[in-house]
Order: sequence, then structure tokens, then C-alpha cells
Amino acid sequence: MTGDRGQPSVVRPYRYYDLIMALFVAVLLISNIASSAKIIDWGVTLPLIHLPLAFDGGTLLFPISYIFGDVLTEVYGFARGRRVIWAGFAMSALMGVTFWVVGRMPGEAAWQALAGQAAYDAILGGVSNGGIILASLVAYFAGEFTNSYILARVKVLTRGRYLWVRTIGSTLAGEGIDTILFAGIAGLLGVFPWSAVASIIVANYIFKVGIEVLLTPLTYRVIHALKRAEQEDYYDRHTDFNPFRLGVNDR
Repeated sequence: MTGDRGQPSVVRPYRYYDLIMALFVAVLLISNIASSAKIIDWGVTLPLIHLPLAFDGGTLLFPISYIFGDVLTEVYGFARGRRVIWAGFAMSALMGVTFWVVGRMPGEAAWQALAGQAAYDAILGGVSNGGIILASLVAYFAGEFTNSYILARVKVLTRGRYLWVRTIGSTLAGEGIDTILFAGIAGLLGVFPWSAVASIIVANYIFKVGIEVLLTPLTYRVIHALKRAEQEDYYDRHTDFNPFRLGVNDR
């Protein structure tokens, strides 16, 4: 496999890279919409800390994006994962701008009678709200790059052993930064009620990390299958970890 020698892989087509990119971006966009649409409360109070188990709707799906991030970095390397992270960032920004523009345009009479601007603002207004866009993009950028960086560096340090350590460890750090920034910024800007921010942070973090741990066996299977199919197992020994670069030959 090309990555085992620690050299940058020759730019070549991969069978599944574009599919994983598409799935990653889809999960991200769906999660952002669900996050603004509803806060879920299961009516359960967390023991010891006495906080309700409440979280935004996007939490149900968003942890999958970190699993995709793990797969991308583990198989294809940090540089190719970085390109996917930027693709998701750009599409999230485009979605927010699009919903904002649509929300500012006048509604047709029949649509106004059936649904109306108030319904649009209540469901999709959060996605086009500057506060939630800012919170989402800042948290996404910091969390995803933290996750990818830690996984890539730990892979080299452990010589490719202990996959579960780097997938779970990188998620603990990345999801922690992501959750705190997203809920904190959104709360400060009035997207979420400030009284619910602590509950959202704690519940989101526990849920997201729990999903990563539970799906670790599946993550193992996907990663091993991709490595065989792509004939790639990239080690980031010579990678430039600057998050603002988009190149894949970083030597």
C-alpha cells in the first residue's frame, strides 16, 4: 500500500473517496437543518449533575460525520481529509446563504395561506440565522480539524496500531471542542435559550462520544475494507498540517 512507506501518494483516482465525500457533506447539511429545527428532550435527568437529557435534533446524525472524518484520515491521509472538511464548510455556508436569501424573498399567496413566512422562519429560519451559521461553521472547523490532526499524528506515533485509541481519542477532543463552541456561541447569540446551553453541551457530548464508541466495530470493518479496496493506508509522516492548504502532495 502506498502510504506504508510514509511517502505522499501519487495523485490517482480512488474508487470510494468521492462517495465518502458526498456522504460526509450530506450528513453535515442534514444535521445543521435538524439542529435548528428542534431541541429534543427525552424527559430524563442525568444523574449526579442533575441536568435534563436535552439536545438539538442534529445530534442524532452529526456523530456520523466524525466517523467519516476518521475513515478519511485513516485511509487517505490528513491532506485528502482536509479537502473534504473544506468542501463541507463551503456547502454549509452556501446552504445558510441560500436559506437566508429565500427567506427574504416575498412568498406567493397560496403558499402564504398554506404555510406562511412564520412557519418558514420557525423551521428554516435558524439555518439562515447568522448566529447559528457562525456557531456551526466555527465549531465545525475547529472540531473536525482537531479530530483529523490528532488521528493522523497518533497513527504515526503508534505505527498504525491501536486503531480504537485514535478513533475514540480524536473524537473525545474534536467533539468536545465542537460541542462547546457550537452551543456556547449559539447561546450567546440567542439561537438557543441560555438556560439550556449547559444541558445541550453535556447531553450532546455524551451522546456523540457514545455513538462513536458503539460504532467502533463498524468503523473497523469499513476502514479495513477500504484499505483493501483502495490499496491505500496513508501515514502522515511528511504532511503539512496547515488547515488552510488544499494540496494533497505535502512534502
